[in-house]
Amino acid sequence: MSTDPCVVGVVGATATGKSALAIDLARRLGGEVVGADASQLYRGMDIGTAKVPMSERGGVQHHQIDVLHVTEEASVAAYQRAARADIDAIRGRGSVAVVAGGSGLYVRAAIDRLEIPPTDPAVRAELQARADAEGTAVLRAELERVDPAAAAAIEPNNTRRIVRALEVIAITGRPFSATMPRRDFLRPSVLVGLRLPRHVLDERIDGRTRRMFAEGLVEETRALVEQGLRQDPTARRALGYAQALEVIDGEATLEQAVTDTATRTRRLVRRQESWFGADPRVTWFDPRTEGLVELVLEHVRPAARV
Repeated sequence: MSTDPCVVGVVGATATGKSALAIDLARRLGGEVVGADASQLYRGMDIGTAKVPMSERGGVQHHQIDVLHVTEEASVAAYQRAARADIDAIRGRGSVAVVAGGSGLYVRAAIDRLEIPPTDPAVRAELQARADAEGTAVLRAELERVDPAAAAAIEPNNTRRIVRALEVIAITGRPFSATMPRRDFLRPSVLVGLRLPRHVLDERIDGRTRRMFAEGLVEETRALVEQGLRQDPTARRALGYAQALEVIDGEATLEQAVTDTATRTRRLVRRQESWFGADPRVTWFDPRTEGLVELVLEHVRPAARV
C-alpha cells in the first residue's frame, strides 16, 4: 500500500462553505488547496465567484485560481492537465492536496479516471451556428436520437454541452456518453461533502447574491469588460456576471439582475445536489454542525495517513 498522502475532495452546492472548510483542512493537514471552480480560474472575477481573498486564506497555498485572463476560454482538458500536475507536485512534497469546488466535472477531471474527448473548432462552430439559427431544442432532439444516455444527462437548455456532445460524436463516431466520467479514483482519495436543507440554502443564496451586488459586482464586471470580458463565451456567461452585463447594457435593472442571479443560482444548486448526491463515495456533513472541522478531520485522517 502506498504511503503517499491521499487526495481530499471537498464538494457540495454553492454557498455551503466549501472554501472555508478546505482552507481549515489544509491548515490542519499541512496541505494545499486545488480549486475546482470554473469561474474562479479567472483573474478579476472575485466578487461574483465568492473567491476567498488572499488575506483570508490563512497562508494556505492555492492552485487553479486566478490562472486565466477573461479573454481565455476555460477548458476541462486544460484544467485536468494543470490540476493533476498540481496534485502530483503537492503529493510529491509529502503534502495533502485538498481539491475543493462546486463544478462537478472539474472535480471529477482532477480526481477520477476521466477521458477528455478531442475537439474540432470547425465542427463546433458549425454546430453552434445551427444552435443559434435553429434553436437548442433542435440539437437536443438530434442528440436524443443518436445518444439518448448523453441527452438524459444534460440539462435541456445547456446549449454548450449539447453542442459539445454532438461535436464529440461527429469527431469520434462514438457516443458522447461513452466518455462520461466513471466513479473511479485516479489516486487514493476521500470525498467529503457539505449539505444544507433546501430552505436554508435558498436563504443563503438570496443573502449572498444581494451582498455581491452591494459590494460592487456591477463595477467589477464593468472593469472586466474593459479587459475583454465579452470576448470569452465562458466568462461572460458566468452567473452574476451575465446579469451584471445586462445592467451595464441597460437591459435590466439592478433589482432584476439580483433576482435573476438568485433564481439561476438556485437552479444551479439543484444540479449540483443531483450531481454530487448521486456519488456514493461522498460522506456528507452539515456545515452548521458545531466542531465541524474536527468531525471531518476524524473522518479524513485515517485515509489521509497524516
